[in-house]
Parts: sequence; C-alpha cells; structure tokens
Amino acid sequence: MNPIFIAIDIGASSGRLMKSVKDENDYLSLEEVHRFKNEFRQEDKHDRWQMDYLIKEILTGFEKLKQSGVSHCFAGIDTWAVDYCLLDDQEERLSNPIAYRDHRTNGAVERFSKIYPLKQLYEQTGIQIQPFNTLFQLFTEEKELLARTHKLLLIPDYLGYIFTGKMVTEKTNASTMQLLNIKTKTWEPRLLKAVGISTDSFAPLVEPGTILGVLQKEKFSEYDLPDVTFITVASHDTASAVLGTPGQGKQWGYISSGTWSLLGIETTCANVSRAAFSANYTNEWGAHHTVRFLKNIMGMWLIQEVARSQKYVYSYANLAELAAKEKPLQQVIDVNAPRFLKPSNMIEEIQHYCLETKQPLPTTVGEIARCVYDSLALCYAQELTKVETLTGRKLKKLHIVGGGANNQLLNQLTANYAGVIVEAGPNEATAIGNLIMQMLCMQQFTDIHHARKAIRRSFSCEIFYPNQNKQESLINKAKGVSYEHN
Repeated sequence: MNPIFIAIDIGASSGRLMKSVKDENDYLSLEEVHRFKNEFRQEDKHDRWQMDYLIKEILTGFEKLKQSGVSHCFAGIDTWAVDYCLLDDQEERLSNPIAYRDHRTNGAVERFSKIYPLKQLYEQTGIQIQPFNTLFQLFTEEKELLARTHKLLLIPDYLGYIFTGKMVTEKTNASTMQLLNIKTKTWEPRLLKAVGISTDSFAPLVEPGTILGVLQKEKFSEYDLPDVTFITVASHDTASAVLGTPGQGKQWGYISSGTWSLLGIETTCANVSRAAFSANYTNEWGAHHTVRFLKNIMGMWLIQEVARSQKYVYSYANLAELAAKEKPLQQVIDVNAPRFLKPSNMIEEIQHYCLETKQPLPTTVGEIARCVYDSLALCYAQELTKVETLTGRKLKKLHIVGGGANNQLLNQLTANYAGVIVEAGPNEATAIGNLIMQMLCMQQFTDIHHARKAIRRSFSCEIFYPNQNKQESLINKAKGVSYEHN
C-alpha cells in the first residue's frame, strides 16, 4: 500500500490538513481532511496567536483521519514566518506568541539603525528590511521575558516539538529571522548580541526533509490518533509554495499569492548588492540549497480587509465581479505603504490615501476593489521588471500560486500590465510543496525536477496571455506610475 502523507498547512487566516498519496504513475491525489480558521486576538495589550487552539485543531484533524481508516501516515508542518514562542527552563511556553502585525515594532527599524547600519545588516543576512522581522521583534521584546527564556522556537518548530518532543530550527524559516549570516550559514553573533539573545537559545539547525520524530500519542490520550511520523519540511509557507510551483527551466518567476504576495525567482546564490538593498529584495533560503530572491508585497490582505470592513457581505468572488465592471486605473495606491499593514478600516485608509494624493475618491465597493486589484497588478509589473534588472534574467512566464491564483481578474490584469504570460495554479501550492518535501525525504521522487513534473501532471493550471491590443495604452500608463510611501 502506498504511504499516506499529510500537510499541516497553517496561514495567517486559516489552516488545513491535506492528505496525499502518489501512485505508480506519479499522479498525486489531494484531499482536504480538516479545515479551521486562524486569527490573532488581543491579549495582555498585544495581538497574540492562540497556540492551544491550533494544537487542538491539528489533533482534531488527525482524529478525523483515524476515523476514516488511516492508521499510519507521515506529516509535515508549515506556517507563516518570523513569529516565535519563548520557552522557559522547564521547556514550557512563557506566553502566547505576539503576531507580526502587532504595534510593538513600530519605529523599531529606525531605533535599531542607530546602533547597527542597515546596509551592513543586509549584507550579512541578505534579508529585506521589514519591521516585523524576528530581529526587530526581539529588539523590542521584554528584557525580563528574554532573561527567562531557555529556548526560542519558530511557530512550526514549536508545533513539531509539542507533538514529538524534539526541538529543531528548520533552515528555510530560520532564514527569515534576519539573524543568520548568509555566508557562514549560521547565527551572526553581532546581531544576537544586539538583540540580547545567545546561540544557546536556539535548537539545532536542520535541513528540510529531516525526519523529526513520531507523534507522542500518550500525551493526547483524549484523542483517537493514528501513528504519525513527522518530517521537517520547508516550514516557511512561502518556501513550500515555491517548491510546489511547477516551473520548468530557469526563465520563470513566481508570485505566491495569499495574505502576502511574494514575487521573485528561484536561484542558487544570494544577491546582496547595493541595488538589491535599495530595492528591498530578500534572499530567503529554500529547499535543496536554493535561494528565494523575492519582494514582499502586501497581497490579498488588502482585499481581505475590504471584505472584513463590509462584515463579509461581499465574497471575494463578488468583489472581483464588481471590480471588473469599473474603469481601470482610476486610482492607484502604494500597496506596500506601512499605513496599510494594519489600519482600523481598510476602505477609509484607501480613501484617505487617494485624497492625500489628489486622485478621484473611490466611493463604491466596486471602485475600492478595482483600485486594489489595479494597484496590485501594477506593483507586480513593476517588481517583475526590477527582478529582471537585478538578476539579468529575462522571464518568459510568471507562475501565480496559492489562493490568489483563483482571481481571474487579477491574473489577467497582471498579464496585461506586466506584458508576460501568467500561469495560475495550483492554488494549494503550499500544501503540495509540504507534501513533496515529505515524499522526497521518503524517496518517492528522485529530485525536485522529478517532483515538479508530477505536480504539473496532477494539477491543472490556467493560462492568461497579455492583451496587448486592448491594453497597450493602459500598460504604458501603468508603467509610468511611481509609488511613494505615505
């Protein structure tokens, strides 16, 4: 019987357990076992993730799996990056982890830059300067709490520890912390000293594709659980999403489109040039010693917050339909402006931006949604050009994977504004990449290329060609628009 693999894939707004089996023809099945919501909540004056809730939902998913007749499986965990759990000397969690959107890192970059040059920081780590990076979170962390800290584990590593009792620090996720030296591939001592933490606080670094351990079922006796062998996958969800992208050759880029949009290329060497630093591009470590050279873009968070501000009266599909009826490029916002990271009301924040920049005021939900989609597609187009300039690599195809791949309007706008062929799908690329890493570990595939051929065979994609005739004037207009942070 073919082995069963489970991807535990948790994003900033939802999580799921996805089941897969590979048959003799390299066809991958994909079945949802359990899905649940995820969100941070206000607790002790901070936005915090609810870890006990996540643990309970994962166990519920495994219980459902057992009830379906599965007695043994492999499993891997991926989540968002940068956030962490602090453990005391009894290896107990000191508190729920603070979410990266919390206000505590406001102004942290500016304060840190007074004691450590940001250009030097970039040259050492290769990671773009973002206020929510683990480095800046630790810089603002309560000193008393750090003094009590015995171990620091990133979210997926903490969950793996809870289930197996084994502590590791998975490399692809650890690279996002902005604490690892990109040349030595280990912790940068000067940065650790600057934030007040030591190398002893970290579990050993491991490569994705490492067997972690077995589920300690005796700890969770109230659940009827299968036997589970955990494999440490590329635990940063973007690392898994890129692994799950069916790219071929070298002339392709990607957008992992979800709450964030991560746009870039897969390469093997870091780019820490002055130009890359100025463009604020990052060099995150990927599976099998690759590098994800990419730009972090504010992504579908904008439209998610538009829907939330309307109390979810409109579905995302509704918003796309309404936007498609509006005139293009009536307003353009800088989607990466800090003001959009966590506004109290996204619609009002977009309207204020338009007023301040002397653009027509969007008043209807359709006009707001069109503004968001136009601005995202325009940002994608501009950043795609930057990637090509920074790397000298001409891209013939842009793969859009993740939940945002379902948005046909945004896919077509991206193709039009960027003048590139867009291939959308698979929308579950993160879960697929998680599963692929497990299968590589268990020698179900010979290498990444073999695995990506199986992905292409197993999951359909939709092609969007740039509409040059109808959109040429709009493309020229779009390319002429520049952003300024507000």
